[in-house]
Amino acid sequence: MTDTHRTASAAPRTGSAPAAGDEPVGELVQRATEQLTDLVRGEMRLARAEMTEKGKRFGKGGGLFGGAGVLGFVTLQALVATVIAALAVPLPVWAAALIVTGVLAVATGLTALAGRKQVRSATPPAPQQTIDNVKADVAEIKESAQR
Repeated sequence: MTDTHRTASAAPRTGSAPAAGDEPVGELVQRATEQLTDLVRGEMRLARAEMTEKGKRFGKGGGLFGGAGVLGFVTLQALVATVIAALAVPLPVWAAALIVTGVLAVATGLTALAGRKQVRSATPPAPQQTIDNVKADVAEIKESAQR
């Protein structure tokens, strides 16, 4: 029997989705692939939009932190002037300013030394422990290969 005589139930349907068992496997795979592609693209668009929004918020937050840093610096200057003025009551102004400058110089020196220590402990900027582990692994593999 040839395929030229189709029954009414086997005729292709137009305008509606075919019944679940009527579609060839190739079409099902193609449709699943297209749907998966559309899903992944949609998720990527959503992720891009979300990251753009978060980037804007990080930018605004960074700007606000920068502004807070400037205001904090000005506040510190006002505090230094206040301390000098307070010390100028029992002492001459030059002596009060010299004392405050000396205290700030010591604090600056201690902070710089602490920062230097941190930077030295971070150098070299290579993952030294990982490098050592890889070298040990290579040595062990070479040793195993020689046996």
